[in-house]
Amino acid sequence: MSTSQQPDPRDRPARLTVGVVGAGRVGPALAASLQLAGHRPVAVSGVSDASRKRAAELLPDVPLVPPAEVLERADLVLLTVPDDTLPGLVEGLADTGAVRPGQLLVHTSGRYGAKVLDPALRAGALPLALHPAMTFTGTPVDVQRLAGCSFGVTAPEELRLAAEALVIEMGGEPEWIAEEMRPLYHAALALGANHLVTLVAQSMELLREAGVTAPDRMLGPLLGAALDNALRSGDAALTGPVARGDAGTVAAHVAELRKHAPQTVAGYLAMARATADRALAHGLLKPELAEDLLGVLATGTNGAEGDAR
Repeated sequence: MSTSQQPDPRDRPARLTVGVVGAGRVGPALAASLQLAGHRPVAVSGVSDASRKRAAELLPDVPLVPPAEVLERADLVLLTVPDDTLPGLVEGLADTGAVRPGQLLVHTSGRYGAKVLDPALRAGALPLALHPAMTFTGTPVDVQRLAGCSFGVTAPEELRLAAEALVIEMGGEPEWIAEEMRPLYHAALALGANHLVTLVAQSMELLREAGVTAPDRMLGPLLGAALDNALRSGDAALTGPVARGDAGTVAAHVAELRKHAPQTVAGYLAMARATADRALAHGLLKPELAEDLLGVLATGTNGAEGDAR
């Protein structure tokens, strides 16, 4: 039996040097994942103490340098900055001559496709948009979560294979998104993931108000089952008083929310109306029950407590 050990990825010749501009939660995790694939992180930029701490934890011994120096050192540069910052950053780097011909420039914004990198393209860079459809914590667990994570990929056709190869090397699954569909793609993810966090946090607060000592333990199995059912069956998984047309129960909910958590009423009503529309469209909510239900929701919108019939 052979006792030889597998070579450490750090001992393999790296194919690309990797730099990170913006050491938020995403950039260091992606660079660490690329390092596992044999690439070599060589520089990272970060301003805040939190950014520097993340870089030190996920990319130890990689020097912190200004953004222009990151581009000077790296063959592949990850631009992992907030969406609203990205266009100005790209223009600034291109205008100052920091971009090198043949350099792979990758941004991770969900909102933008490859066109936001046009100033760098004119300077000779190779533009890629690789957006991981994942929430990040800024800790090493993010690198593990990339395994099987879908990436929204947008790039010029001649760079499509290169973009998809990078995603696969990070353990992800490439999903091609057309340039003009990037905003819709990003809105869909925000609707599902970001709003889910708000809904869960509100639900936990209300359960505590109701006297539940461990709302996370109560919600965990319920939400896990609901998510699994929704992913498997879509609208057919709708349950609860709105889908059943229980107008009295919904009116009682609105009354209690106005009393204990008025800040949640608008969200409850909006989601209830959306749920009612989908339940009606898919034949789950009977039309004769929908009239009373929609009346309660309209009354709730106007500020009355409704009649808990």
